[in-house]
Amino acid sequence: MEKISITVEATINAAVQEVWEKWTTPAHITKWNAASDDWHTPSAENDLREGGKFSARMEAKDGSMGFDFGGIYDTVKPFELIEYTLGDDRKVKIEFEANGNETRVIETFEAESVHPAELQQAGWQAILNNFKKYVEAV
Repeated sequence: MEKISITVEATINAAVQEVWEKWTTPAHITKWNAASDDWHTPSAENDLREGGKFSARMEAKDGSMGFDFGGIYDTVKPFELIEYTLGDDRKVKIEFEANGNETRVIETFEAESVHPAELQQAGWQAILNNFKKYVEAV
């Protein structure tokens, strides 16, 4: 089966150093990593180095469902690029493009085969939009 790559992006009104910190620090990840208000990330771990592992527990707030989202870092270039492989062998690339007090975050991921690509794109975009809202509000 041919792999489908999906890209989502957002321009955040903050310098790349702040964006990077809030993207990679577990204490921040637990505050923004959700696609909707009825989901949350109660815990996150992040060993931000090539070969390091990361994990985020994503759950419905009502406790009806949840899953662990995690993988291993392939490339880490501070303030520029993160590439990782998820537990199911899908690849993800996140680019951070600095432009003064703005940072463009571009996330490209290989779609999984269970849910429609449009649904996956909407979910990942919603999380990225939530990240933008969090960074700009803090």
